Amino acid sequence: MTQTARGNVEEIASARFETFQSIDPRTGEVVGEHPIHDAEAVENEVAAAREAQSAWDELGFSGRGQHLDRWRKLLVKRLDELAGVVCAETGKPLEDAKLELVLVIDHLAWATSNAEKVLKRRKVSPGVLMSNQTATVEYIPYGVVGVIGPWNYPAFTPMGSIAYALAAGNAVVFKPSELTPGVGEWLVKTFAEAVPEHPVFRLVTGFGQTGAALCQAGVNKVAFTGSTATGKRVMASCAENLIPVLVECGGKDALIVDSDADLAAAADAAVWGAMSNAGQTCIGVERVYVHDAVADRFLKMVSDRAAKLRPGGEPGADFGPITMASQVNIIRDHIDDAIKRGGRAVVGGRDSVRPPFVEPVVIADVPEDSAAITEETFGPTLVVQRVRDVDEAVAHANATKYGLGATVFSRARGVELARRLRSGMVAVNSVIAFAGVPALPFGGVGDSGFGRIHGADGLREFARPQSVTRTKFKIPLNPMSFARPKGTVGTVVKLIKVMRGR
Repeated sequence: MTQTARGNVEEIASARFETFQSIDPRTGEVVGEHPIHDAEAVENEVAAAREAQSAWDELGFSGRGQHLDRWRKLLVKRLDELAGVVCAETGKPLEDAKLELVLVIDHLAWATSNAEKVLKRRKVSPGVLMSNQTATVEYIPYGVVGVIGPWNYPAFTPMGSIAYALAAGNAVVFKPSELTPGVGEWLVKTFAEAVPEHPVFRLVTGFGQTGAALCQAGVNKVAFTGSTATGKRVMASCAENLIPVLVECGGKDALIVDSDADLAAAADAAVWGAMSNAGQTCIGVERVYVHDAVADRFLKMVSDRAAKLRPGGEPGADFGPITMASQVNIIRDHIDDAIKRGGRAVVGGRDSVRPPFVEPVVIADVPEDSAAITEETFGPTLVVQRVRDVDEAVAHANATKYGLGATVFSRARGVELARRLRSGMVAVNSVIAFAGVPALPFGGVGDSGFGRIHGADGLREFARPQSVTRTKFKIPLNPMSFARPKGTVGTVVKLIKVMRGR
């Protein structure tokens, strides 16, 4: 029995199938058929990963690095092939798929080359009171990490966990989105081709039940990317066994335009941030707060740029379809609500929704409590709001349950405004730039989740710190002994008062 991956994901996930199909959302064409792994199959994959992990860990950073470098070179060599798989399952333009894979390769290289520096054993100062001790800390791999990936960036986003977890010495069991299982399969197969002697990167495919089974299959940590609602269910499942989780959910990212901003650059950034990948970007721009002094000029620039963009399935299209069919209704509802409540449709409107495509939509002057402001739309839409000053802009930007990314355009106050924003990442005078810097941690706050991928924080996310002390010599006053002389603690108290009481 087979079932397509389109339609209502919740209904599909509640059913039980032997196989399922992945579909090109541009055409409805079947591009692959994949197994639905049940709980037993998932447990078997986790067990196999655990068996392989010890030898992988014993290779050390240098040994693992050599294997990961071979995989990276293979990814570079076959980049066009993987880009084709990404296009077939998401519908995004080929150039966008290639740009995503450029970031995949760069992050894999960074994780490989920096893992030892970040995670190796290092000495720390024992302090004066414990000066007879040598103190060290190192980061030990968890063991087996379960990674549950999204469909909008089916290679780049999960590889922010996969690459860093592997570099840290873990095995990984990857459950890709049911909409993009072929991308996950391709990644796992090429790893096996490059590193056949260490089967530490394994695949399970299916729907929600498969992901739930992964959380219960004895993994040592779970890294999840997806909706806030699903993230909470993942956390609840992992909590039963105290399995630590990393959760990266959605966003409702704001862009602030100050009165001294480079308006042309800000408008270009707003349109790219909102419309690229058909707006299906968790760190994409969904709200703009622009200083009243420049609002009219900025809105004109944005409108002129957005009006020229066209979605489609052909190679020359600016962006592709809405990959998950059920999202179309949410996009339409947000547009309808914004306009009914007084918003001005400057570009497009309700008729712009033509499944599976949505044309660019720009709406101005929307009530701050409308769904288009408060909920993640995940489509090629943009709300532009004028404000009295940037203080009001910051207040509105922060008035959200989400807190993933943000953007500021200001010549004089960019960094100052960035620090005031309640978000995990901010780009000043650019858009989404932080995602392309491998050394920067990536993650959010509030309903956008917690934990970090990328950078040193991302490496440490997949290893547990272990602190070790070793006695170098005996000290005359040892307060941690029942055989201590009378007055020992009093002497230590006097010492700490002299040292720390000033």
